[in-house]
Amino acid sequence: MSDFLIATDCGADLPEDYLKENNISCSNLTYTICGKTYGGRGEQLPYKEFYSLMRAGNLPKTSQVNPDEAKESLLELMKENKKILVLAFSSGLSGTYNSFRIAAEEIMEEDKDAEIKVVDSKCASLGQGLFVYKVVEKAKTGASFEETFKYAEEIAPKCVHVFTVDDLNHLYRGGRVTKTAAFFGTVLNIKPVLHVDDDGHLIPLMKERGRKKSLLKLVDLMGEQMGSYKDKNDIVFISHGDCIEDAEFVRDEIKSRFGIEKFLINNIGPVIGAHAGPGTIALFFMGDVR
Repeated sequence: MSDFLIATDCGADLPEDYLKENNISCSNLTYTICGKTYGGRGEQLPYKEFYSLMRAGNLPKTSQVNPDEAKESLLELMKENKKILVLAFSSGLSGTYNSFRIAAEEIMEEDKDAEIKVVDSKCASLGQGLFVYKVVEKAKTGASFEETFKYAEEIAPKCVHVFTVDDLNHLYRGGRVTKTAAFFGTVLNIKPVLHVDDDGHLIPLMKERGRKKSLLKLVDLMGEQMGSYKDKNDIVFISHGDCIEDAEFVRDEIKSRFGIEKFLINNIGPVIGAHAGPGTIALFFMGDVR
């Protein structure tokens, strides 16, 4: 990857160690909770503390990377390399992609040597993380800047997201379910299963009664959606909203059913967690269709 740089944002929920090991720049979106703003280039709140505050009833708000921040980030990267591939958070969930697109156009108008390509991943959380991982692996094969960009555009629609939440009220606040559905779903222990569609939007798929059934349904959906990727999913990503035991349950079920041994499990960061809430479990893999 020596002739170009890869950049992403914290919507990808990738571990810091992975980003450093692969020289990936990561822009932070900001979030505000209990009257204090975190992220950006400022202080970060530990995951457990963030989710503890949410469980106590504190409601966070999030902000996208704006065009000025995106431009500042790209100009900083250009000191190292003028070829940059940006793999951005879904435009269906954030304006961050558009901010980087605007910033890239401005920079390339001002500097004719700059070459910046911005890809709308249509992905979120470790779905975006899996997308970044696959593109990085492609670059490691010696693929050119243009080849890697084209590969990124090809695989984005193949990064499948399925997830379930533990508390419907967070989806209600985000406009994903009605107040009535959130109330009765909570009373009846209904757990929705959702996915991210081809446009990068969160879409409800079905409802399951009880936590365990909803977790098993994620693995059922994986079996149905892998298609031609059934023998090509060499790694699966799982993210969680401070519920590692449930993430490990899903991992073990996948191992048992499909024989996959390599996983990346990480926390859902505050930017995604603010909307999904504590107890969210999300599963990401490659499939023929989302």
